[in-house]
Amino acid sequence: MTRLVNSPDDFPSQAVAGLASAFPNHLRPVFGGVVRAARTDHKVALVVGGGSGHYPAFAGWVGPGFADGAVCGNIFSSPSASQAYSVCKAADRGAGVLIGFGNYAGDVLHFGQAAQRLRSEGIDTRCLLVTDDIASAGPGEHLKRRGIAGDLPVFKVTAAACEEGCDIDEVVKVFDRVNERTRSFGVAFAGCTLPGADEPLFRVEPGQVGVGMGIHGEPGIHDEALGTADDVAAMLVDGLLADRPENPGTRVVPIVNGLGSTKYEELFVLWNDISRRLEAAGLTIVDPQVGEFVTSLDMAGVSLTLVWLDEVIEPLWLAACDTPAYRRGAVGQVDLDTTQLPQEAEHVSVAATGSQASQDLADVVVRGLEEVVKTLSERANELGRLDSVAGDGDHGIGMTRGSQAALAEAKRVRGDGAGAATTLNAAGSAWSEQAGGTSGALWGAVLTAFGAVLGDEDPASDDAVRKAARAALDAVTRLGGATVGDKTMVDAMDPFVTTLESSADPLLQAWESACQAAEKGTRATSEMTAKVGRARPLGEKSLGTPDPGAVSFHDVVVAVGSVLP
Repeated sequence: MTRLVNSPDDFPSQAVAGLASAFPNHLRPVFGGVVRAARTDHKVALVVGGGSGHYPAFAGWVGPGFADGAVCGNIFSSPSASQAYSVCKAADRGAGVLIGFGNYAGDVLHFGQAAQRLRSEGIDTRCLLVTDDIASAGPGEHLKRRGIAGDLPVFKVTAAACEEGCDIDEVVKVFDRVNERTRSFGVAFAGCTLPGADEPLFRVEPGQVGVGMGIHGEPGIHDEALGTADDVAAMLVDGLLADRPENPGTRVVPIVNGLGSTKYEELFVLWNDISRRLEAAGLTIVDPQVGEFVTSLDMAGVSLTLVWLDEVIEPLWLAACDTPAYRRGAVGQVDLDTTQLPQEAEHVSVAATGSQASQDLADVVVRGLEEVVKTLSERANELGRLDSVAGDGDHGIGMTRGSQAALAEAKRVRGDGAGAATTLNAAGSAWSEQAGGTSGALWGAVLTAFGAVLGDEDPASDDAVRKAARAALDAVTRLGGATVGDKTMVDAMDPFVTTLESSADPLLQAWESACQAAEKGTRATSEMTAKVGRARPLGEKSLGTPDPGAVSFHDVVVAVGSVLP
């Protein structure tokens, strides 16, 4: 449990600020995260990132020979697109930007949006997804796997290629090579507890071990009896050796990674058993690593990563680097960069005062958001409980944080004379910014899509609201890639929009019918297994539990319906 906390909501940002202050010769703070303090010449920039709670990942890896910047989201939540954009702009050194992250839906959405914006400004930007976790997908679906402790070697090798002066296409080839030859497998003995929370995100019964846990507090794929350290070593080694890459060779870097509260002495005991088993399998151990590299707050557990070396990967892995949390060799003298960096997010401004009719509609938007905040605040614990069954348990926190930020921004621009579109755009940007994760991106898109249809001039006809709802659904399916039956918010949103469109009743009555359809769709998700997103590897565990995204969608539309004129 995290005990040294001022405010749970501010914990991630205060931790990043403290890290940057503690290592001023390595890090400079920038809105969204940190960048190198060292002045860097023309080179491909590698920016890594994801949710906080995993130190040393990701900000602890920024420095010469390793990453150029790190984007730091809320605990276990992907950073927003604007955070990623800000860090990448600050890290850019004129030869292109690579954004590296684990294969999680929220990261894919937000980092993808940032990359698109950077490309529109002429900066060659690529996204690199680490996919090392063998428990999250089968051997035939390697690129669907999530990224866990393999982040360390994959990013280290990729960064060394950047440091050597390779062009962006050459670096991408190196990334693909090392990602393909990296495998990880982990187990948990106890779940982690979010700052300010009283209970862990999941529990493992005494004498049991959760096999195949995720680093965002997700429980294992299944539980089984916990034996000796050697039994755990056998499970990890046998699992990884059964999933070797093509033409693996015999030289491997083994990385034994503690997840937060497993003692180093325990890791050393485990390493003895792992090394013996690897050698018995005829493998040559190169530069073994034992310690905490990608943690999950205070989770008790371990993972084993094997990097199968070749003539390209080995020298890059052994190349010098100097960061707050990971060092090897000597990188030489560096000069510090003193240019000013932005420390705050950009805010939506009111370019033109909305018409009186649109301002009146903006007032309805604000009242609706007030009801949404009230509802989600009351439902936060239940939404978190539902999410913890097959996810990381932060859905209630994220939805509450996002809606509160959306309301604050809506009130701000409304005070400056904003119409409905500007109010919704400001609210959507704030929701996406503060909530992070997949839900943050999707709800940001929902509000922005609504605003684009309603505009800042015309009153909202019933037909316009129906068109706006369809535009919002289209934005969600385009961004998230989910369809009906995948066990997501789409299972509630699609019947809501379809019912709203097909109803001949006035808007208020049609909205009520649409809410009933959304509730029915939400109930139906209890009998589904998750097919996309973070819950996909634990799809069977989610049977019997409704999707938290569908539940919260129904909560939101009911709250909005209570203020419709």
